[in-house]
Amino acid sequence: MAYPSYNLYFDDMEVNQEWISPGRTVTESDITTYAGFSGDYNPMHVDEEFAKKTPYRRRIAHGFGVFGLASGLGVQVPPVRTIALSGVRYWKFLLPVFIGDTIHVKTRLVEKTLKGRGKRGEMIWHRAIINQEGKIVQEGEIYTLVECRPLTKPMDLPTPETAG
Repeated sequence: MAYPSYNLYFDDMEVNQEWISPGRTVTESDITTYAGFSGDYNPMHVDEEFAKKTPYRRRIAHGFGVFGLASGLGVQVPPVRTIALSGVRYWKFLLPVFIGDTIHVKTRLVEKTLKGRGKRGEMIWHRAIINQEGKIVQEGEIYTLVECRPLTKPMDLPTPETAG
């Protein structure tokens, strides 16, 4: 499967460029699905009566579930020819996310380094997950490997044997 032609190469982006993703509303289904997928049935996430007795007074979304939703938003904007997520430099969980909250991701390219003899590059991105109130709920920096534009082959130069 090939990337769509509008997906950006490593070469197409500059350090300090920024993008903002579309919004995504967190649903009860997201929490239930993540609990089943991860096995994390902490009552803070899945038990409404338990959650009423916590400082938040209601269930909160899993932190890594929100990170996963943001990952999906982050691959939409900017649309990049990503080969792999290769690391997390740091990540902070700052505020809870509740059912019904709408998040979007603000992405800024922090650093880029050419790798693989010019076939790919490593990019460091700062990502902030922002809720509908404009508050940052999570933020940090991640590393990805991104395709470079295909290298062009140099034209064949005449050799002494082929030169006229």
